[in-house]
Amino acid sequence: MYRNIIEKLKDWKNSPHRKPLILMGARQVGKTHIANIFGNEYYDNVCYVMFEGNDRAESCFENFDTNEIINRLENYKKQKISKNNTLIIFDEVQNSKKALTSLKFFLEENNDYHIIALGSLLGVATHRENFSFPVGKVDMLNMYPLGFDEFLKATNNDFLLDKIESSFLNNKKLDDTYHYDAINLYRTYLFTGGMPEAVKLYIDEKNYTLISIKLKEIIKAYLSDMGKYNRESEMGKAQLIYKNVSVQLAKENKKFKYSLINKNARARDYEEALEWLELSGITKKIYRLDHIKLPLNAYEDLNDFKVYMNDVGILVAISDIEYEDIYYKNEYLNDFMGGLTENYVFNELKKENNLYYYSNGNTEIDFITRINIDIIPIEVKSREHTKSKSLNKYMEKYNPKYGIRISEKNFGFENNIKSIPLYAVYLLNKKR
Repeated sequence: MYRNIIEKLKDWKNSPHRKPLILMGARQVGKTHIANIFGNEYYDNVCYVMFEGNDRAESCFENFDTNEIINRLENYKKQKISKNNTLIIFDEVQNSKKALTSLKFFLEENNDYHIIALGSLLGVATHRENFSFPVGKVDMLNMYPLGFDEFLKATNNDFLLDKIESSFLNNKKLDDTYHYDAINLYRTYLFTGGMPEAVKLYIDEKNYTLISIKLKEIIKAYLSDMGKYNRESEMGKAQLIYKNVSVQLAKENKKFKYSLINKNARARDYEEALEWLELSGITKKIYRLDHIKLPLNAYEDLNDFKVYMNDVGILVAISDIEYEDIYYKNEYLNDFMGGLTENYVFNELKKENNLYYYSNGNTEIDFITRINIDIIPIEVKSREHTKSKSLNKYMEKYNPKYGIRISEKNFGFENNIKSIPLYAVYLLNKKR
């Protein structure tokens, strides 16, 4: 299935300033698959090296003479490695400090070799272990689960994508038939999420029970990973926090509260475990702004934040929600749907935007970001109902160029508020 990151990988390959690339991302988002697809399509051959549980691969890095490393890799893989024409892939590179360090020497001595290093827990390892990270000597990209536009491409809905983009660019309503089709596919995406294996199951089987089983397998793998590069006492805390994210998002006030994990919990007892989850890429925090001034990050309140999961399908699976609950809008799910929808919007926007939220008294805005040079408030609604005092109060107080309201409503523009349907959020990442 096509992944948007291919375009960034092509730009990396062709850049005159190219460095060895580290492709970051949580486990199971498709890093290994896409790196091999990219290598097979745009290079003469691929040299793939897995470092997890592989002493033979580790032995290729006895020293940092890059010519010797290449010779050893050729002997080990029984293949020729050519400058500029072979893509070398170091997978699970966090398992080899020497392989990671070698990227610095490849840049300085042999940069005609094209190298992509992959690591599911690389962020955790480099922060928790005694790693020499090649700062400034590598390019870095983050990879995420499939976004909704990638889901539409994978399910052969390119025509619908074109219609959505045309309506977005022209600020005109999408034809009702296409609008309802897009909303229904969006609801399906909330259940499947963007993990490649779950999306493939949807394409091949349309079996939502199997999709749920697959997602729960990924959750188990994540929970198991929490023992890696972690003190034993922190593993259980990380698991507790991870399972508790869905509980926090179901609350009307979605600010993360340690007391919802344990009534006696204190921040200092859980901060390290929360850091592990963020470094692994499976959760992400955003902070509250107490003032709307530039630079925005100077006005973050580091004590007030919300936590989101990296994939909405996993959020649904960990909460034991059924497909029919999502698709047919079970009224008992209303509180949860608010948090799920916010999580979806966050995942769509975080790829290209720095995000915050705003709260001051009785005014709360789900997201604040910069679009071009403007500071734009974004309000999120899970249904068609869009009445809210908060956005109107914010508009009166700060007078932004415009506001954005994301909901199930069609495209529109009224009272200086731009209406964006939930299925079109990805278009806010486009260059404006």
